Amino acid sequence: MAVAAVIFGVWCLLHSSMFSARAVSVVGATHETVDQIEAAAGLSGHPALLDINAGAEERGVERLPWVRSASVSVQWPDGVHVVVTERVATLVMTTAAGTWAELDTDGRVLADVPTRPPGLIEVTGTQPPGTPGTVLGAADQLGLRIAATLPPSFRAQVTEVKVASAGFVQLAMTTPILVDIGDGTQLQAKYEDVSAALAGATLHGGDTIDVSVPGAMTVTGP
Repeated sequence: MAVAAVIFGVWCLLHSSMFSARAVSVVGATHETVDQIEAAAGLSGHPALLDINAGAEERGVERLPWVRSASVSVQWPDGVHVVVTERVATLVMTTAAGTWAELDTDGRVLADVPTRPPGLIEVTGTQPPGTPGTVLGAADQLGLRIAATLPPSFRAQVTEVKVASAGFVQLAMTTPILVDIGDGTQLQAKYEDVSAALAGATLHGGDTIDVSVPGAMTVTGP
């Protein structure tokens, strides 16, 4: 009975506020508040450190739209340390409501904003994006793949990746020039044709560069 009493006393002590998650520190989060991360990790109620399941807490934090990965560690006697690696917005899409959704190259919807953010490539897909935290469907994966693999030689000149329902992709450039990529095959060869055309051809606003057949590039006027 004495041993049982000691064990029970230790259990009660470890589950007291003295050894609870009272001090939560967060590193790496710029788009989420500490309160949001505490709530997602199930730490808002200051649970006992002994009851914390780091894997479950990490999965909860990773459900937040901007979080790519999270690492949770217990720091006795009353601390929990959360390290967050965030996603990076590189793309935008218009929503069904007429606002703009920021996305990363995985197609994860990060945020819904009223105006188009500067410097991000627009992807025009077959379906509008969902709410923050969701991922674009299979029908828009081609546009994502092309937006993610655009080479440095002309990526900065691309303003929009347009995906037709038949899987035909067209790029809108800053010049303004259009580039017909065609389907998602032989992309590297097609990118090389585009780079060659931009570097060596005499182009005018409204021209269309067609590289849908690699090695047989054509340029037509508006």
